[in-house]
Formats: sequence, structure tokens, C-alpha cells
Amino acid sequence: MLPLPQAVLFCCDHNAVRSPMAEGIMKHFYGAGTYVQSAGVQNDLEIDGFAIAVCAEIGVELSRHRSRSFDEMQKMGDDLGSFDLIVALSPASQHRALDLTKYYHLTVEYWPIMDPTGIGETREQKLSAYRQSRDQIVGQLEHHWGLPKGPS
Repeated sequence: MLPLPQAVLFCCDHNAVRSPMAEGIMKHFYGAGTYVQSAGVQNDLEIDGFAIAVCAEIGVELSRHRSRSFDEMQKMGDDLGSFDLIVALSPASQHRALDLTKYYHLTVEYWPIMDPTGIGETREQKLSAYRQSRDQIVGQLEHHWGLPKGPS
């Protein structure tokens, strides 16, 4: 198991499902000792209601999340070089993160988290797909940094 990074950025395609879930779950599990943010390759979607619902099931609040892109993040003063670790949750975000950080001394990891957005016809089928993605994120977090320490 690795020590918790000082600053981690989760990224995915739109910052509306996977990366906000990862950000919220990491903050909930490990507290405020690590600076945690998320971003997307694009910012063209709001936080997904199914992502909010499945995270609420485990005590993680996402409804106040505001989606942002890498470009918006940098405009707001978050320098990618200030992160120890960038975790890409989609191939497109991994490519963008590697491109943006090629001159920085930091680690970019790829965690293959399923995109649940196109799966299922009924509400229950959709929730099931989102739970699978949430649980994949939980599994990766626990694999890397151990069992949750609880909310801070």
C-alpha cells in the first residue's frame, strides 16, 4: 500500500460522473489530509443525477459539485504541477493529462473505470451500472491507500 499523496487530481471526459465520484469518495474515505480535485477533458455537462444518487448511498455528497475542464482549472489558478498524482479514469483524459504534464515531475496513472452513462434502460438498471463504477473506484482507492479512515 502506498502513502496518501499530498495532492491528487482525478480526471475523466466531462467531469460529470467518474471523476467527481472519485473526488468525493476519496475526500470521504481519507479526510482532509490530501488536497483532492477533479477535472474533465471538456466541461459540457453538469454533475450526473445518477452519480449523485449512488454516492449518497455511501454517505458521499456530490450535489454541490461544479464540473470544470483542465483549461478552466488552470484559469482558476490550479497548476497541474502542484499535484503529486493525476488519476485518469478514461483513455481520453489519460491522453490529455499526459500531454499537459509532459514537463512536470508527477505521476499520471490510468484506472480503467467503466463509463456507466449509456448502460441500462430502466432507472434500476442505470443505478446498477453507476453502482458498478462507484464500486470500481472504491476498489481502486482501497487497493492503493487501504481501508477508509472515515470522514474528516
